[in-house]
Amino acid sequence: RVEAFRDAASAMEQEKEILLEMIHNIQNSQDMRHISEGEREELNLTANRLMGRTLTVEVSVETIRNAQQQESLLHATKMIDEIVNKLLDDLEDAKIRLMSLYGACTSDVPAGPIDQKFQSVVIGCAIEDQKKIKRRLETLLRNLENSEKSITLLEHQKSAVRQSCNSKQD
Repeated sequence: RVEAFRDAASAMEQEKEILLEMIHNIQNSQDMRHISEGEREELNLTANRLMGRTLTVEVSVETIRNAQQQESLLHATKMIDEIVNKLLDDLEDAKIRLMSLYGACTSDVPAGPIDQKFQSVVIGCAIEDQKKIKRRLETLLRNLENSEKSITLLEHQKSAVRQSCNSKQD
């Protein structure tokens, strides 16, 4: 029963993360640009209210770690945070680096290079922490992918507007 209880709480933690990500994606979706200002404002108010309510839920499953596992977790977190902090400076490099970290966390054969140093750090973490690190990297990569799609769509819209303007001038 204790393990079932921990598993249920862990599932709730993950569900909260998923809900927050979904709300965030809705707020930043291209579809929001295609609705009226009033509808957009109403949806944003609702999204903000739901985000706030979701953030009031605190679910925590503590992981028992020895000193070495604690040190490994701190090191792995620091490595990810350093890449995230440099994300806006060089989006493409950050994505490549995050993919190499993710490759170090998966048992599948990754498409790209694996960060061997990160892999050895993650192996030193508790199993539950390894799963959380992998989920965090998946979320970061998914968010980057969504951001790139939004940027691409905006660029296509801008070029379509420019072409339309150029056609009218001719």
